[in-house]
Amino acid sequence: MSSLLAVSLATAAIVAVVLLIGRYKLNPFIVLLCVSLLLALCAGMPPQKAVTSFEAGAGHVLGHIATVIALGTMLGKMLAESGGADQIALTITRVAGKGRISWAMMVIGLLIGLPVFFEVGFVLLIPLVFTLARRTSTPMLLLALPMGAALSVTHAMIPPHPATLLALSAYHADTGRTIFWGVIVGTPIAALAGPIYAKFITPRIQIAGHAGLEDQFASKEVHENLPPFSITVLTILSPVLLMLLGSVADLVSQPGSTANTILHFIGNTDIALLLATILSFYVLGLARGFSRETILRFTNECLGPTALIMLLVGAGGGFGRELVDSGVSKAITDLALGAHVPLLVLAWLLAVVVRVAAGSATVAMSTASGIVGPILLHSHGTSPELMVLVTGAGSVALGPMNDAGFWQIKEYLGLSVGQTIKTWSVIETLIAVLGLVFCLLLSLVIH
Repeated sequence: MSSLLAVSLATAAIVAVVLLIGRYKLNPFIVLLCVSLLLALCAGMPPQKAVTSFEAGAGHVLGHIATVIALGTMLGKMLAESGGADQIALTITRVAGKGRISWAMMVIGLLIGLPVFFEVGFVLLIPLVFTLARRTSTPMLLLALPMGAALSVTHAMIPPHPATLLALSAYHADTGRTIFWGVIVGTPIAALAGPIYAKFITPRIQIAGHAGLEDQFASKEVHENLPPFSITVLTILSPVLLMLLGSVADLVSQPGSTANTILHFIGNTDIALLLATILSFYVLGLARGFSRETILRFTNECLGPTALIMLLVGAGGGFGRELVDSGVSKAITDLALGAHVPLLVLAWLLAVVVRVAAGSATVAMSTASGIVGPILLHSHGTSPELMVLVTGAGSVALGPMNDAGFWQIKEYLGLSVGQTIKTWSVIETLIAVLGLVFCLLLSLVIH
């Protein structure tokens, strides 16, 4: 397949999705399914293979994301119904002040995002966004966007995220220096793409109605007897702490030992969230006077609004898989490789291309670093640590519609496709571009 045809097909597919959902108000899942299949057929895939490819992509993404969304939603529901979210919201408002809560959410996002994937951090923190917005009469976007930007920055640029670790290995970069420069570069990027851009764009976005999950996560009644702040924070941080244990398992125990196996097991994303959710049933449920029947009702009713989110996330995964299996992704990547540009720019460009083609930031970062890593070994004058950062920056570019995060943001916040592009896609692009600019500037002083 020629690069021109590949770019044309990918562009036509993206435009079709935007128009059919945004302008003609067709069901997003049906649109993504139809456009994905049509893209594959136009690229020359046999019809049966096109269907199988979509199913494989949707299943692969949902195998992880569906569990995260379900468990995170249950945990968020327990936080809301127990008054735990109110307790944290009141404490944040008291400490930071109403005028600085968007900055407080950015800092919380940076801290929570260090050990967890974007999707996990998002479902852990979105209940706080809804509760803070309601209790302080602050526009929801002014809180959600800084939090999302911070989570995205840490996901892309700061170890120990799996993709970052793969890039560290591919570029033979030093972990400590990568974390140091990641913090130096990532913090101002999170500020510019988060609170500052959110303050600019929020007055220009009018959300029709309210987010579908807002009623699940932000109770309208004012709780008289709030759970202790320490217990509430421990509950929401418990999956983060367990994942941290999993990430350092090989440092504190002998690989292959029973202790090592247990630490890796409880540090798994799904298991950590499962344990945290079960913990919430007791400390925010039974211990607060709720009956088992009431807790069961909470966990059942909160899952209903997540059905469309899961379908759209799966469809986005199917769309991305069609781009890869049809050869469109490879043709576009080959086009980027043919450009004779500096290594930092090449790594960033390849990450952007794979991000658009596959949707996943993790896939984009690991693929781009795998391609450019061998090239870096035979060149001199480019910092391996900056290569990790610039690849990570490119891996989140554009916030495309075949990325799970796009549909999470859209559905949780009640945005249209166009509004999601103006907010989330722009934020992701700002992170990518600012990451490239800052790394190029730093390359003038470090090697």
